[in-house]
Amino acid sequence: MITTVTPGIDHKMAEIIEKVRRGERLTLEDGVYLYESDDLLTIGQLANEVNLRKNGKKVYFIENMSLYFTNVCESHCAFCSFRKDQGEDGSYTLSGEEMVSYVKQHITPGVREFHIVGGHNQHVPFQYYVDSLKALNENFPEITLKAYTAAEIEFFTRLSGLSTKEVLLELQKAGLKSLTGGGAEILSDQYRQKMKVEKANVDQYLDVHRTAHQLGMKTHTTMLYGSIESHEDRIRHMLQIRELQDETGGFMVFIPLSMQPRNKNAGIMRRNSAYEDLKTIAISRLMLDNIQHIKAYFINIGVQLTQVALTFGASDVHGTIVREQISHAAGALTPDGLTRKELIWLVKGAGRIPVERDTFYNEIEVYE
Repeated sequence: MITTVTPGIDHKMAEIIEKVRRGERLTLEDGVYLYESDDLLTIGQLANEVNLRKNGKKVYFIENMSLYFTNVCESHCAFCSFRKDQGEDGSYTLSGEEMVSYVKQHITPGVREFHIVGGHNQHVPFQYYVDSLKALNENFPEITLKAYTAAEIEFFTRLSGLSTKEVLLELQKAGLKSLTGGGAEILSDQYRQKMKVEKANVDQYLDVHRTAHQLGMKTHTTMLYGSIESHEDRIRHMLQIRELQDETGGFMVFIPLSMQPRNKNAGIMRRNSAYEDLKTIAISRLMLDNIQHIKAYFINIGVQLTQVALTFGASDVHGTIVREQISHAAGALTPDGLTRKELIWLVKGAGRIPVERDTFYNEIEVYE
């Protein structure tokens, strides 16, 4: 039973607590109420109760490596500091052979997954993206390829003239095993217009994941919060993910991504507060009753807040990463990767049990 820290819980909060305990779904109204409540500890305790029911004290991580074949992109999304134009200083497009060479120089023992995202480079053919995966799969067949966002897949359909299903089948032949969760931002076409999200719209994002799930792939999904969206926008985003999960059961994890400022030197008032980050993780756990894991992404919220998040509903701390670039291009002040030992320390420091996993949450080793 949850022990509430705040005395005198109001009727609405008490009603939500009872709904969660009875296994009833929270509504749009419930989610907005939780965001507008200042009772962070009760919300966090309730999310912790749900997570313990789903996952016990286990917290998952993976030894993975982030790879970026190109930063050239046709889109000019307002929040992105990673993209470049073709020929712009700092722009690059690596061949499969160049990436293989990079991996051999930087890979650490035990890596099980390549996390691959990048720009929407219209100056290369779709075959370039297929061959990129082939090169990695041929040289590192034991490592799982988790590659491309739904927005990248939609871009590939325009680049190739193929359908979403045909694009995914070609990539699967090249070694693709799972999609990354990026490109969701906020699932609101009004938001996407205001933020100049010049890539897949809401329906396209959801359809790519639906199609991937129909082809037998398990995927990841995200929400980028902390700019112009309302609390209702965030909850509507979660509800659309929840509805698709009801339909397909293909999402393994939901990842709330805290927006990073464009300037690395931006002060604390330019970043989401720790209060907002913890509340978003907790509410995600409460709203998304049909997704097994909520991830606390240390790249965006920091190592110590990630530890706290493990008692606010999170059951995953991502992975070693090796060298993250997209959030750091936008101003993230966190480490660009952690070692296995550091991840184990992070989880144990929160009084939880670290579990090394593979891409699909199969347990590799439990560190009691």
